[in-house]
Amino acid sequence: MITKLILVVLRGADRDWLIQHLNDAGFRVTEFSSVGGFLRRRHTTLLIGVPADRVEPALAIIRQLCPTPPGADEHRATIFVMNAVQGVAV
Repeated sequence: MITKLILVVLRGADRDWLIQHLNDAGFRVTEFSSVGGFLRRRHTTLLIGVPADRVEPALAIIRQLCPTPPGADEHRATIFVMNAVQGVAV
């Protein structure tokens, strides 16, 4: 049962590689375009609904494929993990 929602905002260049790895690990990913930040840059937002015990494996994939380079002013991904009040697959 889906109990957590992982929301990932990332640069478009990282999108395909990350989605492929998440899919290969059995995660379903919904993708949509988003715009934000001071410069109104285009980003990709991913929604990943998971059971609580699958949050850490998903985060490990994201952290591995979107690391922040040492000394960088910008990070490559922003991740939010939220409780899903109700998640229904139909």
